[in-house]
Amino acid sequence: MSVAVTNGVEIVAARYSSEGASRSLFFSTDARALRARYPDDPRVQQIADETRAIVSEPLGDLPGAWQEVPESQIGVVRPGFHELRTFTPRRAADATAV
Repeated sequence: MSVAVTNGVEIVAARYSSEGASRSLFFSTDARALRARYPDDPRVQQIADETRAIVSEPLGDLPGAWQEVPESQIGVVRPGFHELRTFTPRRAADATAV
């Protein structure tokens, strides 16, 4: 399973398979970091600061432009910030027994 949801500010993208072999999932690197890394590439210089994308396979040919969401992880992306977190689903009965 790969899924991404947003509230208009934050994007949360999850990659998970109970068999441990889900399809790939990537999120784009922060545009400011890409512009610093590739100052002479006009494609990168046109990307707005807070532009981010979630994709199943990396687009383009720029090393470092995409970060893979590892198996059983979620990627959280919001303005100026991103992180990876462990994702372990629980059954509904387990979720209420916290």
